[in-house]
Amino acid sequence: MNIQEDRYTKMSYIPAGDSGLKLPRLSLGLWHNFGDTGDYNNMKAMVETAFNAGITHFDLANNYGPSEGAAERNFGKILQEELSGYRDELVISTKAGYTMWPGPYGDWGSRKYLLASLDQSLARLGLPYVDIFYHHRMDPSTPLEETMGALATAVESGKALYVGLSNYDGPTLKKATAILSERHVPFIINQNRFSIFDRKVEQNGLLKATGELHKGLICFSPLAQGLLTDRYLHGIPEDSRIKTDGRFLKEASLTPERIKQIQDLNALALKRGQTLAEMALAWDLSHPEVTSVLIGASKASQILDNVKALQNTSFSAEELKQIDDIALR
Repeated sequence: MNIQEDRYTKMSYIPAGDSGLKLPRLSLGLWHNFGDTGDYNNMKAMVETAFNAGITHFDLANNYGPSEGAAERNFGKILQEELSGYRDELVISTKAGYTMWPGPYGDWGSRKYLLASLDQSLARLGLPYVDIFYHHRMDPSTPLEETMGALATAVESGKALYVGLSNYDGPTLKKATAILSERHVPFIINQNRFSIFDRKVEQNGLLKATGELHKGLICFSPLAQGLLTDRYLHGIPEDSRIKTDGRFLKEASLTPERIKQIQDLNALALKRGQTLAEMALAWDLSHPEVTSVLIGASKASQILDNVKALQNTSFSAEELKQIDDIALR
C-alpha cells in the first residue's frame, strides 16, 4: 500500500462523548463486501483509500461476511500484510450479539458467548486486543448485569480498550450505563441505524439519552441501504443490491411513493450543491449527538465520493423542515 503522509489533513476528528478517544467523522464499516464473496484486492484498495482519506476507524462484527467471520479474517490479513506498522493509528472495533455458531452458546448476550466470541474475533484479526468491543443487540433473556459484566471483563483482561452498545434503546441504555459506570468500565459509544428515512433512535429515546449521558453515537446505514443515493431515482437498476442481494433491501420497499421521496430529496440536495448521498451523510453529521457515520463501499471511488459530504454539514432550519416534510410524509 502507498500510505500518504498528508492523510490527517483530509479528515476532522471529534471525541466519542466525553471520552478521550477521537473518531473520524466518517468511519468505514465492513458489513458488506469484505466477506468470502468479495475480491481481496478490492478490499485492500478500499482500506488503503479510506486510510489515506484520514479514516482511521474500521468497524467489524463477528458475523460480518458472508460467511460469518470472513470480514474479520480478511481485514486481519490486510492488517498483517499491509498495515502492521500502523496499528497504533487505527481504531478497530468488533461486536458480538447475533448468531455466530450452533447451539445455545453462540448467540445473544451471555457471558459465555460474549467472551468466547471476542477470543475468536481476536484470533481471526490476528490482534491481542480491539479498541472497541460492542454488545451487538439487546438480549431480553439475559440479565443486563451479566452482559455488562462480560464487557467489563473484556476490558479488565486487556482484550478491549473501550466498550460500546449497538441497537439499544434509550431506557436500556440508561440502565446499562449505570451498571458500567459503577464498575468504572470505559463505555464510550452507541452504534445504531440512523438516516433521513429511519428515525428509530428519535422514537425509542436512544438519541436523547446519548446526549444526556454524554456518550458517543456512530450511525450505520446512513444511506438507507442505497435508497438515499441516485441509484433508485428512476426505479430499480438490474445491477442494484435489490436485484443482486435481497437480504437487506427488498424490492417491495421501493414503492412509487418512496421513489417520489427520493426524487424530491435529490432535488433539495442539488440546490445545496450536493449529491443525495452527500446530503444524507451530512444530515446525520449535523446532529450534535453524532460522533461518526459509518460508510459502506463496494469500490474505493465510493469512499472518496462520501468524504465530499464533509464539505457542507450545515443546514438551515428551512432545509431541515423540507427534509422532514418529504421523508416523513
